[in-house]
Amino acid sequence: MLAPWLLLFAVFTMWPLAMAGKLAGSQTFGPGASTGVGFANFRDLAEDPLFLLACKNTVLYTLGSVFIQLPLALGLALLLNRPDIRARAWFRLIIFSPALVGAAFSSMMFAVILEKRTGLMNLLLNRLVGLDVNFPWLERHILPALIIASLWQWTGFNMVYFLAALQNVRQDLLEAARLDGAGPIRRFWLVIMPAIRPVAGFVVLLSIIGSMQLFELPYIMLSSSGGPENRGLTIVMYLFQMGFESGNLGYASAIGWVLAVVLIGLAVVQRKVSGDSEAGA
Repeated sequence: MLAPWLLLFAVFTMWPLAMAGKLAGSQTFGPGASTGVGFANFRDLAEDPLFLLACKNTVLYTLGSVFIQLPLALGLALLLNRPDIRARAWFRLIIFSPALVGAAFSSMMFAVILEKRTGLMNLLLNRLVGLDVNFPWLERHILPALIIASLWQWTGFNMVYFLAALQNVRQDLLEAARLDGAGPIRRFWLVIMPAIRPVAGFVVLLSIIGSMQLFELPYIMLSSSGGPENRGLTIVMYLFQMGFESGNLGYASAIGWVLAVVLIGLAVVQRKVSGDSEAGA
């Protein structure tokens, strides 16, 4: 009974991985023509300024996603978990709904919203400030623009995870802490956070992996390029450019393996940290 699954796994997972490993050690010359170069592609990556810039941009975007998006998602979950909030179900649906929109649609929408002269963002700033604001979001402030777009689309998605975790917080412990004189902040750190720590760790890991694989949002918002001076170039965008625009599949495979190793390392670290936290608890 396992044979069909094992066959599909071998054909669509193990075989592509093996071919990607072979390509990473090759220099390609069009379809079917390649020569082995060993670890030369990986050595070239370490000295490639565009790859290093893509890594920098991706890390900055990831930090923005984790340290801005996740606290905002947790704050919204705590707010909408209160029983005294009226129409909680509607608010949850409204906040979560952007996650149902496709990445291509949201990218095109924010490309229009953040346009320099007629974008909705600058029109709102004009109304609020009363001046003619032509803020060049997609020319000089690409990473903040990408972070704003991702906040709109994924904050509600992460909020749902936190809401599910908050349902499992024991109310008797919260009540006992309240009777002992613990304020809201102390109840959050001493009761709520230990209860939702496994889910929070999972959400952090999920956000990091998704952010490190960023592609559609900048690719569409910046019209298939990395933007001025490649300020919006990400690792996966650079992989796409090398593999499908330049035809250098070997170099692209090396980029993919570097990204895969980084993500696997992050997953191992997160699992280790979560395991130590649960053992300590």
